[in-house]
Amino acid sequence: MSFSLTWLPPVLEDAGLKVAREFGWETRGLGDVGETLGVICHHTAHSPDGIQPSKDILPRGRTALRGPLAQLGLGRDGTFFVLAAGLSQHAGEGEFEGIRSGNTHFIGIEAENRGTAADVWPEVQLDAYRRGVAAILKHTRRGVEFCLGHREWARNRVENKKVDPLFDMDEFRRQVAALLNGDAPPPLLIPARDARGRPTLRRGDTGPRVLELQALLGMEERGPFGPHTEALVRAFQRGKGLVPDGIVGPKTWVALGPNS
Repeated sequence: MSFSLTWLPPVLEDAGLKVAREFGWETRGLGDVGETLGVICHHTAHSPDGIQPSKDILPRGRTALRGPLAQLGLGRDGTFFVLAAGLSQHAGEGEFEGIRSGNTHFIGIEAENRGTAADVWPEVQLDAYRRGVAAILKHTRRGVEFCLGHREWARNRVENKKVDPLFDMDEFRRQVAALLNGDAPPPLLIPARDARGRPTLRRGDTGPRVLELQALLGMEERGPFGPHTEALVRAFQRGKGLVPDGIVGPKTWVALGPNS
């Protein structure tokens, strides 16, 4: 049985964001959630390398805390990884406007960042963070005040006080409010086709161009554009100095070679 938050991927996609659904996300959760009131923003404090190195930890949890640890992971390239449609253990002890059940009423977003001053947030990630929060608040018909940093939710904790995320939440909310009010520029979308008519390809696509792409990537087993193809595309893009978003747009087609 699927849990309640199956609306998350289409809401994020409708906002022009890159979305990757992780296997089993629809039925993953420690029970179902209640009414969604807002979003709590986190950083992972995980490895400084990779797009979303904590992607496997967030669904299953860790020794001291059973997963899932968030409904959404946000990679350094601006990709939202959908991890769970049910309740996740992201909030912990805290309070906002008399609400004390953060796991029940707030969606948790774990954005990949080490949580140190040296780990600078890429603008593509911050832009996606703001747009994703704005899309969720718009869908739930909540104001920007229902966007909290984990440190704000847990501000009255005496032990293990939270510090995430390490950016200015007031400025973050101002920019989210601009998106909600229609005062921010739209996201830069990847063109549907390049100058040679080659289609932009992403996970879930099928057809001869996908088979051609898989041949160029050296794949022996070919078929629909699935997670393995996406992983190889990301690795190729990183090697070419491109944004490793796993989407084959005009720049990636050019990098694949003149005969592609």
